Amino acid sequence: MGMTPASSFGKAKPLPGIFRVAAVQMASGPQVAANLAEAGRLISMAATQGARLVALPENFALMGLRENDKFAVKEAPGQGPIQDFLSQEARRHKIWLVGGSIPLQASSANKVRNTCLVYDDQGKLTARYDKIHLFGFDMGTEHYREANSVEAGERIVVVDAPFGRLGVSICYDLRFPELYRSMSDLCAIVAPSAFTETTGRAHWEVLVRARAIENLAYVIAPAQGGYHLSGRETHGDTMIVDPWGVVLDRLPRGSGVVLGNINPTYQASLRKNLPALAHRALSIEGRTLAAASPR
Repeated sequence: MGMTPASSFGKAKPLPGIFRVAAVQMASGPQVAANLAEAGRLISMAATQGARLVALPENFALMGLRENDKFAVKEAPGQGPIQDFLSQEARRHKIWLVGGSIPLQASSANKVRNTCLVYDDQGKLTARYDKIHLFGFDMGTEHYREANSVEAGERIVVVDAPFGRLGVSICYDLRFPELYRSMSDLCAIVAPSAFTETTGRAHWEVLVRARAIENLAYVIAPAQGGYHLSGRETHGDTMIVDPWGVVLDRLPRGSGVVLGNINPTYQASLRKNLPALAHRALSIEGRTLAAASPR
């Protein structure tokens, strides 16, 4: 769903107005119904405070006791209680809803796709992104191999939201700036996450703010934040960052909502004053920008 350059029409299109967005923080557990109830409560809280786009964290519907618990709740594309919940919440509150990530069926029976779904304010699915970069980490007693149970995605996804172009990513993707360089004309980036406490304490804020600064784009970064019944601890620190790298709002730990305004006029002025994107001398070859239509 690319946008035609304004120059093709002979004059620039007017910029959208200020758009209020929210990022939700949770400490999800092993019961899907309980997690959906908590997500619904927080979505309602965000909508009541004027948010027109709400983003949930990675694995918002399930943080299982075991890595393979997600196989029992994985859904086929377009059907299942988690997807129904997301569509209904978007339609009920008349908001755009970024569904963090959920487990969808993969081509292999012993794996799932870690998928972020974006719904418009009518509850219609407008974009699907399958996580491309799969987390691996070994330090002390912490060992993670997401590739053991997750099938990697291969499509870069940008969706045309009411405020402008929204680049979709998930968690570990934040460590790979070339992903965002493969997107163009971004107004904002969304990065639902479940960073471990170890990696989050060291790198989370730096990565989120760096992606905002280098792309001169807003970053909406909802996160898991707290202790989970599996024994895992996630870092939290959900935040919304503006294109200058300023943290507009944040929540260090626990369930809650952070809010911020996307201001395309302010973003355009920054890009005019510091035209770093226009000064790029190197390009990434072999990448194709995928359409944001669901599949």
